[in-house]
Amino acid sequence: MNPADLSSALLTVVTSISASRGGTRELTIDDLLLERPRNRDHGDWASNIAMKLAKPLGANPRELADEIAVEAAKLPGVASVDVAGPGFINITLDAAAAGALARTIVEQADAYGRGDLYSGVTINLEFVSANPTGPIHIGGVRWAAVGDSLARIFESQGGLVTREYYFNDHGAQIDRFARSLLASFLGEPAPEDGYGGAYISDIAARVIALYPGTLETISRDEQQEVFRSVGVELMFGDIKASLHEFGVKFDVYFHENELHESGDVEKAITRLGDLGAIYEADGATWFRSTDYDDDKDRVVIKSDGEAGYISGDLAYYLNKRERGFERNIIMLGADHHGYVKRLMAMTKAFGDEPFVNLEVLIGQMVNLVRDGEPMRMSKRAGTVVTLEDLVEAVGVDAGRYALVRSSIDSQVDIDLDLWGRKTNDNPVFYVQYAHARTNSVARNAAVSGVDRGVFDAGLLSHETESILLGVLAEFPRVVRQAAELREPHRIARYTEELAGAYHRWYDACRVTPLSNDEVTDLHRTRLWLNDAVGQVLRNGLGLLGVSAPERM
Repeated sequence: MNPADLSSALLTVVTSISASRGGTRELTIDDLLLERPRNRDHGDWASNIAMKLAKPLGANPRELADEIAVEAAKLPGVASVDVAGPGFINITLDAAAAGALARTIVEQADAYGRGDLYSGVTINLEFVSANPTGPIHIGGVRWAAVGDSLARIFESQGGLVTREYYFNDHGAQIDRFARSLLASFLGEPAPEDGYGGAYISDIAARVIALYPGTLETISRDEQQEVFRSVGVELMFGDIKASLHEFGVKFDVYFHENELHESGDVEKAITRLGDLGAIYEADGATWFRSTDYDDDKDRVVIKSDGEAGYISGDLAYYLNKRERGFERNIIMLGADHHGYVKRLMAMTKAFGDEPFVNLEVLIGQMVNLVRDGEPMRMSKRAGTVVTLEDLVEAVGVDAGRYALVRSSIDSQVDIDLDLWGRKTNDNPVFYVQYAHARTNSVARNAAVSGVDRGVFDAGLLSHETESILLGVLAEFPRVVRQAAELREPHRIARYTEELAGAYHRWYDACRVTPLSNDEVTDLHRTRLWLNDAVGQVLRNGLGLLGVSAPERM
């Protein structure tokens, strides 16, 4: 019996009791959240449903829990039901009911852990979106790992996800980049507001190689335009290649310039004007964003006729909605906290629901630490630590796992010495080693003549097996919560818990018989459990974009 089956059966019991006591509200599975008790002596699953229903039913929570417990104890596969404290219901499954999960997981394979939370929902997930003026710095790399993991998690819950990169190729920073490349070509110092680092001379040299002997014959303005158009294209090509090597692929690369050239900016302003959210003052055009809970009104067209900063956001959001995306999620760095209000005001002004049709996730800073000291400079970029620095130090798997393992709300220090080790104190090695061990056990089982020809769930009665099955049962709930809360770190922490439970089971229980012993149904059944663990570790690591090696 898996948690979903138990929840469904228990819901039937609770609904009947609620109705008999005059309850009128329709109950759902979400009302009946089952959790693993911290103390294993308290059973396999616990529910506080009696305490939630007591007040609306006018009942004593403890008495209501006792009534539910009596009926729940009659459910198939339930060994016992106890009531604790003010009304907690603790349920213990019999060994066969608990053990059946191993077979379920093996048979469901990749589908185990998938759900329907976002079935059919169109989701636009915009992340990284670093300006094409230099290599991706470590903050953007965090979004690459977290964003790609979130996309995989949403897809596991039925979401129709588009991974989108907003290519900022319109504005002053591109001019500064072009002037920096031109200065390198001319042998001049970098502009005071320009970009430094070895990558500038690298890009400049590549542009020069494409126009041998030509750049010297054209005007400075023409030279700068060449470096602008070609240099940006080369830089963005490098960014794409770096992300691809990091396991991150985008479905759409959206150019900001298109918004201004296509008339989308004017269309968005006109739309807001029709909705009464635009006015003219001091020679400029303003978005009346204070009417929608912003701190101040925002300029959309300046008095000199140039587009204001928010105009691109208005056009881009409307463009996404017109492309049919129901949910639009943007990932921004810690310095964008103050940006959220204006974006939500924009959403509301267009008649949409803030934090539903548009969400903004804010991530905190990342530091790479070596020998106890933060890294401050990149070999290539000169001023920031980059994606390449991380991958060179620890590899793609460790880099992705380290970046996704902590909540985005917390600042992260990544100890390169720790994450580069091939030892169990490195979390990703610990999890990957557990997966490799499940494969090693399966190979040894085949040599010993142990196969999955028999499955007797009732034989999985060892204490470590009960614990391991309990952890396996949690996986679908963890994935759903990770999707619902936008917290992929929950899956990383879960895989570590599962790896630990598996290693302890491995030390206590044999899948292959000792040399002179016969193969029994217990060995065969344990092979199912071993393979179930391997499957869930693969599923979990896959959601994080981390490989599950068969040998280590």
